[in-house]
Amino acid sequence: MNQKEYEEEVIRNYQRDEEMMILVFAQWCVNHDLDPSEMYVRAYPQQTVGEALQRAIDLTVPKEESGEVPDETLLGVLSLFGNEELAFVVTEEISKRNASKP
Repeated sequence: MNQKEYEEEVIRNYQRDEEMMILVFAQWCVNHDLDPSEMYVRAYPQQTVGEALQRAIDLTVPKEESGEVPDETLLGVLSLFGNEELAFVVTEEISKRNASKP
């Protein structure tokens, strides 16, 4: 494998991993009755919802059919990809949920 092929493979792997991160985020939102698009816009008001998020939303399943996505897992994945603003919005929602527990 030459340098160019190697670089292309690294880019493909990153893009695949990024898509998985977006899907994890979208499914977490669905599992907690939150709108992934609205959450994204809250985090990044200057941006529009992109194709990758829309594809991920299309791939989510109803929360009754989904496995649990732990809060810590989502926050870790968002951190790995440098989505600090989105992690902040997610943390706000986690705090609201925890505050409403008896």
